[in-house]
Amino acid sequence: MSADPFAHLKSIQREGWALFTPLETVTTIPAAHLVKHARVRAGQRVLDAGCGTGVVALTAARAGADVCALDLSPVLIEHGEKHATLAAVKIQFKEGDVEALPYEDAGFDVVLSQFGHMFAPRPAVAVAEMLRVLKPGGTIAFSTWPPEHFVGQMFALVGKHVPPPPGAAPPPQWGDPNIVRQRLGEFVTDILFDRGIMTFPALSPQHYRKGVEETLGPVAKLVATLQSEPAKLAAFRAELDGFLSRYFENNMVQQHYLMTRATKR
Repeated sequence: MSADPFAHLKSIQREGWALFTPLETVTTIPAAHLVKHARVRAGQRVLDAGCGTGVVALTAARAGADVCALDLSPVLIEHGEKHATLAAVKIQFKEGDVEALPYEDAGFDVVLSQFGHMFAPRPAVAVAEMLRVLKPGGTIAFSTWPPEHFVGQMFALVGKHVPPPPGAAPPPQWGDPNIVRQRLGEFVTDILFDRGIMTFPALSPQHYRKGVEETLGPVAKLVATLQSEPAKLAAFRAELDGFLSRYFENNMVQQHYLMTRATKR
């Protein structure tokens, strides 16, 4: 097997996303929306790919599904295992890469991902793997950040300051229904989209920004990189605050997301 050309990027992601745990609370309600959107039922075998701390996996397990969950970060996996123990549900957590899923062909009834698989650098590889482990007639469903809304704009801003390596696709492309249709292509039928808003409580836009600088991997990495260049750091923060303020109301940041569901042929 050839070496992974994005091994270094994934190492950076593994380190950066380990900071994510404080953000899990705001993702719990969207997790329930995704599990409902995917029509998860008791007895189904479900994979949560890019599971983070396991909020989707746990929600599916509480619905009676037989759940496996995978993430690059061993730190987040450890948190997920603690959640499963507390909720008294069984989830098979595993450290791994969505571009090389360590599961058998056609082993799952449902494959889910909440803001996870979209960070895989090669969408075609991630799609091929997610569909490989899905049974014919099974459901693939995921939540992603649209490029035209706040979180997509934030990641685009980060990418402007720290461009991804050549060949790595920008994550917010997964929030464009036309691109999703192209990527899933002829391998699926019955593509259905829905939208939701994840609300993030904050006392001010600056409070929100401080929070993501400390917990959101790509933003935290950028801020650390720019510490020696205060003018560039100030410019980044000013631009972020500028469009962040358009999504801030009633002490909440409105974070729009897209949900996709499709059936494997």
